[in-house]
Amino acid sequence: MSEFKFYRRTNIAEMRPYHPNEGISASVMISEPDRAAGSPKEGDMIARNPANHADQRLVSAAYFAANFAEVKP
Repeated sequence: MSEFKFYRRTNIAEMRPYHPNEGISASVMISEPDRAAGSPKEGDMIARNPANHADQRLVSAAYFAANFAEVKP
């Protein structure tokens, strides 16, 4: 039996595009599966925790496209 359940996000994500010429700092977490798939690469996004801007993670372009839409103010 799986303990996974479905949850809806309740807040807005803060994200910016990854730029291929930028150096990824040690503060940006990249998962092993994303690294194995060639990330960081153009189209990926960098997400940050709104409560702690030092907490950043890479979001693959494919996951971003399937799960996020820009919010206009």
